[in-house]
Amino acid sequence: MQLSETVSLDHEGDIALIRIDNPPVNAAGVTVRQGLVAAVDWLAAHPQVEAAALYAAGRTFVAGADIREFGKPPLDPWLPEVCQRLEDSATPIVCILHGTTLGGGLEIAMGCHARLALPGAKVGLPEVHLGIIPGAGGTQRMPRLTGQAFAVEAITTGRHIALEEALSAGIIDGMATDTPDQAARNAARAVLDGALRTRATGAQAVTADPDALDAARARIRKTQPHLYSPLRCVDAVELSTLPIREGIARERVIYQECHDTPQRAGLIHAFFAERAVAKVPEAGIPPRATDHIGVIGAGTMGAGIATACLLAGLTVTLTDRDDAAIARGRAAIDANLDGAVKRGKLADKDDALARLATTTDSAALSKVDILIEAAFEDMAVKQAIFADLDRIAKPGAVLATNTSYLDVNTIAQATARPGDVMGLHFFSPAHVMRLCEVVVAEATTPETAATGFALAKRLRKIAVRSGVCDGFIGNRILRSTRRAAEYMMLDGAPFAQIDAALEAAGWAMGPFRVSDLAGLDIAWAQRKRLAATRPPEERYVDMPDRLCEAGHLGRKTGAGYYLKDGTPNPAALSALEAERAAKGIAPRTFTDDEIVSRFLTAMIMEASRIFEERIALRPIDVDAVLLFGYGFPRHLGGPLHQADAIGAAPLVDRIDSFAQEDRHFWQVPEILRDMAHSSGTFAQRN
Repeated sequence: MQLSETVSLDHEGDIALIRIDNPPVNAAGVTVRQGLVAAVDWLAAHPQVEAAALYAAGRTFVAGADIREFGKPPLDPWLPEVCQRLEDSATPIVCILHGTTLGGGLEIAMGCHARLALPGAKVGLPEVHLGIIPGAGGTQRMPRLTGQAFAVEAITTGRHIALEEALSAGIIDGMATDTPDQAARNAARAVLDGALRTRATGAQAVTADPDALDAARARIRKTQPHLYSPLRCVDAVELSTLPIREGIARERVIYQECHDTPQRAGLIHAFFAERAVAKVPEAGIPPRATDHIGVIGAGTMGAGIATACLLAGLTVTLTDRDDAAIARGRAAIDANLDGAVKRGKLADKDDALARLATTTDSAALSKVDILIEAAFEDMAVKQAIFADLDRIAKPGAVLATNTSYLDVNTIAQATARPGDVMGLHFFSPAHVMRLCEVVVAEATTPETAATGFALAKRLRKIAVRSGVCDGFIGNRILRSTRRAAEYMMLDGAPFAQIDAALEAAGWAMGPFRVSDLAGLDIAWAQRKRLAATRPPEERYVDMPDRLCEAGHLGRKTGAGYYLKDGTPNPAALSALEAERAAKGIAPRTFTDDEIVSRFLTAMIMEASRIFEERIALRPIDVDAVLLFGYGFPRHLGGPLHQADAIGAAPLVDRIDSFAQEDRHFWQVPEILRDMAHSSGTFAQRN
């Protein structure tokens, strides 16, 4: 019988089978919750049914909450009530898990009286990644099954737990076989036969484990000092020694406190950003083939791109100018694949290497589907390569450049097929970093762009569509924030303080540490390329150039802004003092809050212009680039999410205030000023 739109019940004599069918992932939406309550009511009204089993159709048991309900008033019945009703049922209910059971799905399962899982099943409570805690009894029931030590680690990390570990920890009671429906039938019969023990999870006692809780708090304060919800997860698990109803009531208070924080809003925005970027004009256009990839350039980036393709099961032909470069590229790929094996990302290295061909003969690229140029960042070099590819590549092959800054329109002009040319800007290391900017040039055809997105999907990248400008989305913003950081440095803020302030605020790495890691010569080459067009009124900080001229290029030379041991490079400090003296700058102090404010405001300014110019389709696309490619703090949601959090009017006032010291750099984007007048937001434009 149908109990709701998504829940049905089959009555088979003395057992009942409850089925959830809410594709694609059986999310615990309102109709699922209503159906489960109706099922418990039906069982109460039919005492002749002595056992029931709950299972789901499709590829997984309940994979979490319904994201369509995020940010909306909760609809009855609430999930905590549903889980409690399941637990209070006088008829024992066994839950059959398959696929990936997460969040509210696992809370539903823990509300049942036993849990069996099919092979390959995984479980987890990942709510901490959304800035909240499990709010339907998860922090109270998991410790009753596993003990506080296991539960606090699993809940504060939000990690997926494989079946074998879930079994040994006590989350799962046993293995099941067959299909979910047959496993449910067998499980209900096993309860009747006494072969499967059932019990109410909430009735189990919990032994306090203060050492485990203290260790979790210490770990979080050390590794995630800027985050709110992980520590509140510990607080909630600590309450699991209370009677179940009291513990769940206290859990709900903590959940609501987390829910009301700006961090939760930022993390939810980041969650949606990862999905929103897939909505592009080219979606639905059939792509060309993406099975055989040619990579031109066997350096660090080329080897990384080749590795990413091999890990995705693709065939790769790697070319470079000479045998020495090819040998270095093969060695890098070999090392990358070894790392993938160690991380569990690759089972068979030999199979991957069997799909790799290397050569110095570009004619070997004549049959590949997509050619990705990853050569030196020089326009003449890239145009020469593309002219050669135009001659060699088969008709319909996609010709992609991995350029970080250069004009893809100009590169395309080196070919007689500009419609087949696009940008695929990977981030280093390309086999690890998830972001890929898909750069659609003026002549790029929709089919070509669709093929770029299809390849990025096969590589499991977060692909963000970008138009053409110097640096595209990410590096254009990086250039602006680097200037803001350099201006603060020249005016008196130690570069080590700037890095430390931003890292304390949640950035993965401060801008000067990033420069050392990437190599100071990268930005130096860009500055030299743009020198002829630099406005005379633009402030220019010479110190980075002096470091490059002296061979201090960052980690690869042993010194940049910092020495190998992480201390400031005396040569950098001396060059900075000399420049201040030459320009008559009396250094002043900056607070950490001022540093973060200026850095973030510079980022918001440039991000606003990028959207205003429609280089990015939507504000959330800009946020995604910074979140997934540039170490922007996930809990802050992205620069344009932060612009909305701060408010357009306060931002305009802030920029106008900064402009009194530098009117060329600090200029209010028109879109921000318009939003300040209209009380508009970037969220309205997503």
